Amino acid sequence: MQATKENQTDTRTGTTDALAFLEADHRAVEKLFTAFKKADDDLEAKAALAQRACEELTIHAMLEEELLYPAAQEALPDSDKVDVEEAYVEHYLVKSLIAKFETLKAGDKGFDATFKVMSEMVDHHVEEEEQELFPELRKSKCDLRTLGEKLAKRKAELQAKLDAVGSRAVGDKTATL
Repeated sequence: MQATKENQTDTRTGTTDALAFLEADHRAVEKLFTAFKKADDDLEAKAALAQRACEELTIHAMLEEELLYPAAQEALPDSDKVDVEEAYVEHYLVKSLIAKFETLKAGDKGFDATFKVMSEMVDHHVEEEEQELFPELRKSKCDLRTLGEKLAKRKAELQAKLDAVGSRAVGDKTATL
């Protein structure tokens, strides 16, 4: 039986199933992409939005690669595993574009184009996951609640590490002023 929106979140515990959790991540990144398009010539805003999108996408890719895709490979029949293999390849390509932002700065030639291509690739990837992979997982015997708990825990760990690195970087800049 396919899960409905009502039973994707257990209101007693606040536990969200894995797919609803990942879909929320998808919506958050889409908002960053939309804000980037609206930023026009505001280089500071574009830089901040690109950095945040890259951080969100990096954490999201790690969550999917460490937890979702292995669970999908275990739960799905061989005929549906091609979707998982394709997802790994798409992640590799997006991570390659994310790496370009280590040297590209807002206003540099190629900055906007790289962000646009990355956002288009992510949009395509999200559409395939939500239209193909996620429905198959909902029909499978995969325990989406337990997987959702693992995803939430791992995301909190990764976000804490990112926050610690960010605060050290800010502290380092302040110390050198």
